[in-house]
Amino acid sequence: QEPCSMESSNRTTVSEFILTGFSGYPVLEHLLFPLCSAMYLVTLLGNTAIVVVSMMDARLHTPMYFFLGNLSILDICYTSTFVPLMLVHLLSSRKTISFTGCAVQMCLSLSTGSTECLLLAIMAYDRYLAICQPLRYPVLMSHRLCLMLAGASWILCLFKSVTETIIAMRLPFCGQRVIRHFTCEILAVLKLACGDTSVSDVFLLVGAILLLPVPLTLICLSYMLILATILRVPSATGRRKAFSTCSAHLAVVLLFYSTIIFMYMKPKSKGAHISDQVFTVLYAVVTPMLNPIIYSLRNKEVHDGIKVTDGRGLQAGITAI
Repeated sequence: QEPCSMESSNRTTVSEFILTGFSGYPVLEHLLFPLCSAMYLVTLLGNTAIVVVSMMDARLHTPMYFFLGNLSILDICYTSTFVPLMLVHLLSSRKTISFTGCAVQMCLSLSTGSTECLLLAIMAYDRYLAICQPLRYPVLMSHRLCLMLAGASWILCLFKSVTETIIAMRLPFCGQRVIRHFTCEILAVLKLACGDTSVSDVFLLVGAILLLPVPLTLICLSYMLILATILRVPSATGRRKAFSTCSAHLAVVLLFYSTIIFMYMKPKSKGAHISDQVFTVLYAVVTPMLNPIIYSLRNKEVHDGIKVTDGRGLQAGITAI
């Protein structure tokens, strides 16, 4: 007990952490590097395209595409918190991250992941108003309300994540610095602490309850009401049109929450399995990559917006020449 107390007062000696990642599997590292590089590039290009198109095409200046743009920015920020460093570590024998860098990475990944949970619930509410309250929709979902909902999600989740990160990183690590992960995931970092982690555990539990079951319940309730409304539409064409406006969002919700539930709700094993880390890498990179594909696939408004954006870009280029 005393040695730990002595070192806890000198925890600044832990100036960096070692991220083991896939160190014991060099063949896997060489396979993951080109795969993750390609998926990260597609993520950046796809989500950037969604943001640019939704901003440049006036027809897409609607609440749905405003929130979609926010989701794309979130995906870019989330993957950028860990993928670039992970790619470097896949090819390097030195897999370290500074204490400050670890804290920043932890905070940003927590913040962006948490914000996405809230944003998906807001998008479900938006689809509910658009389909179930079409006449009052422009008044109920005003531009000011959109800004307030999106801004509140970003600010509240950032405040929550900063608090969780400060509490976790102020714990004594007693010289231990080997993180059994490829990123500074908060649960992996807390395993190194030799102090009392009960406060961190409570904050994480409360945050998990507020950001997983609560938004998911609101999303399910919204889509139950949407489904009931769609079934009352007399024409088959009307039903298809109503369902197409929310099917993409529902696919993203299923993809996002199914992977989170699989990773964090399954029984925890005592040992660290490489399969868990591989799945974490794939879902953390694949999900943000698929979001713009799902939203733009068979979406005529996005296709038209891309054509308009390309036309403006070509016209600007000709003018410059």
